[in-house]
Amino acid sequence: MDYTISPEVEGYRARIATFVENRVLPLESDKANYDGHGNIRLDLLDELRAQAKAEGLWCLQLKPETGGAGLGKVGMAVCYEEMNRSIFGPLVFNSSAPDDGNMMVLEAMGTEAQKQRWLEPIVSGQVRSVFAMTEPAPGSGSDPSMMMTRAERDGDVYRITGRKWFITGADGASHFILMARTSNDPRRGLTAFLFHKDTPGWRIIRRIPIMGPEEHGGHCEIEFDGMEVPASDILGGEGRGLKVTQVRLGIARLTHCMRWLGLSKRCVEIAREYAERREGFGVRLADRETVQVMLGDLAMQIEIGRLLVMKAAWELDQGRFAKKEVSMAKVHVANLLHKAADVSIQINGGRGYSADTVLEWIYRYARQARLVDGADEVHKMVLNRHLAEEDRDFWRWDVAGQEG
Repeated sequence: MDYTISPEVEGYRARIATFVENRVLPLESDKANYDGHGNIRLDLLDELRAQAKAEGLWCLQLKPETGGAGLGKVGMAVCYEEMNRSIFGPLVFNSSAPDDGNMMVLEAMGTEAQKQRWLEPIVSGQVRSVFAMTEPAPGSGSDPSMMMTRAERDGDVYRITGRKWFITGADGASHFILMARTSNDPRRGLTAFLFHKDTPGWRIIRRIPIMGPEEHGGHCEIEFDGMEVPASDILGGEGRGLKVTQVRLGIARLTHCMRWLGLSKRCVEIAREYAERREGFGVRLADRETVQVMLGDLAMQIEIGRLLVMKAAWELDQGRFAKKEVSMAKVHVANLLHKAADVSIQINGGRGYSADTVLEWIYRYARQARLVDGADEVHKMVLNRHLAEEDRDFWRWDVAGQEG
C-alpha cells in the first residue's frame, strides 16, 4: 500500500488539529465543563458542533450525498487520530461511537425511506442513536448465535421480548438498532430492527455504573416486553442480522482503534512535557535513561498500531472484509492505550494519579478497550482460525494484478 495521503486528507487533518488545539483542548482543564458522568456538558458540545459544521468538519466519514466528505477508511484513520487528541474531540465532529457506526451501517444498508427517517436526524445531530445487541448471560456477548431476544411475527408487525445490557447511550437516545432472533437458523436467524424511543413496550431497567467516564446516555440494561415493530422497519431484510453486524462492527472496531491512537499520543505528549521540566536529584526526568526507554517504547508501539490500523483501513477501502487485519489492530491498540496511560501516569507521579491532568480519565476509560467490540481473547481466537485455514499464507504478500 502507498503510505502517502492526499492533499485533501491532509487539509482536513490540519484543520481538525487547529480546531482541537484552540477550541476543544482548553475545555478539559475546567471541571465545570464536564457533566456528572465525566463527559463534556451538552450545551458546550452543541456550541462546538455548530462551529465544526460551519467549518466543514462535520461527519467527514460519510458520503457527500449523505452529508459527509467521503474520506474513505484511510482518510478516516488520519482524521480520527487527530480528533481524539482531546477526550472530547470525536463527539464534536460527530465521529464518536455509537452514532458513528450506526450512521455508516444505515448509509450502507438502509432503504431510501429508512435513511430519510432514521439516518438523517443522526447526521444532522438532532438525535443520538443506539446499537442494542449484547445480552446478560446466558444470552449473546461476543457470540451472536447465543441471542435470546426474540421477535415473533404477527401479520405486518414483529412482537419483541427479551433483555439487553451494556447498551451504550440508551438513556436519552432516540433511534435504536436492535438485534433479535426471528428463527433458529444458524446463519439467517437474526434480524435487525429500527425503533424510536417513544415506541411502547420497552424500558430502561437501570443505567449500569462503570469504573470509567461514560458516553452520554451511559451503559444501560433494557427490557422488551412485547414491543411491536412494523416489517418496514427491518434493516437489511429479515434474517440478515448477521450481515448487519458484520457491516457495522468491522469498521466500528477499527474506528475505535483510530481514536485510541489519538489518546495514546496524547498520553505521550503529557508525559514528555512533564519529563522535560521536572527535576529530581539534580537531573531532569527527560535525561534519565529509564524514562527515555519508556517513551521510546511507547513511540514504537504507537507507530506499530498506526501501521496495523492503516493496513486494515486500506484493505477495507479495497472492498475486502479485513477481518484478520481488524482483529490484529483491535488487540494491539486496545492494549497500547492502557499501557500509554499507565506509563504516562508513572512518569508524572502523583500529578498523573490526580485529576490535574486527563491521564486518570484516560486510564479509567482505557480498561474497557480490551472488552468492547470483542475481548482480546476472542480476536486472538479469530486470528488462530485464520492461521489454521491459511497456514503460511497467513503472512502472504498481495501481488499487483492478482486477486486473493
